[in-house]
Amino acid sequence: MRGTFANIRIRNHMLGENGKEGGFTIHYPSKEEMSIYDAAMQYKAEGVPLVIFAGVEYGNGSSRDWAAKGTNLLGVRAVIAQSFERIHRSNLVGMGVVPFTLDEGTSWASLGLKGDETVTIDGLETIKPRQKMVAKVTYADGTVKDVPILCRIDTLDELDYFKNGGILQYVLRDLAA
Repeated sequence: MRGTFANIRIRNHMLGENGKEGGFTIHYPSKEEMSIYDAAMQYKAEGVPLVIFAGVEYGNGSSRDWAAKGTNLLGVRAVIAQSFERIHRSNLVGMGVVPFTLDEGTSWASLGLKGDETVTIDGLETIKPRQKMVAKVTYADGTVKDVPILCRIDTLDELDYFKNGGILQYVLRDLAA
């Protein structure tokens, strides 16, 4: 878990205009800079599920299933990206994390995200493969923006994995039945 998002080349744009390299972030509302692991554990203790906004080919170069496992264990429930590396997208679903893509021409940068926003995605309990949905982004000043997103759970099998909290839980429930 500590190694997830700890690559020295990762650049978190929550930490300045050009971002800061390494596994660091800012915890809100405290505005304290800390490791991604420490912030995730603090959010978990506060009962705050996490959403990642990312750019193009999210997951490219990752160590595949380990990266998706770490993402889930850190409390991330959704990743909203411009696009995904194909296998990493399916690994996220297999770990119970729902992947979404932004509409063409929309990026985390074009949304003006700073990291202090809250994100609400209604309808996850009735989600369908490749369903168009909306992420409601509430900015620190109270402004709300509806962001169109596409669910990248692509098949009914993947939907079963997601609804069971991941492929391992799906298999265990199937064996127990």
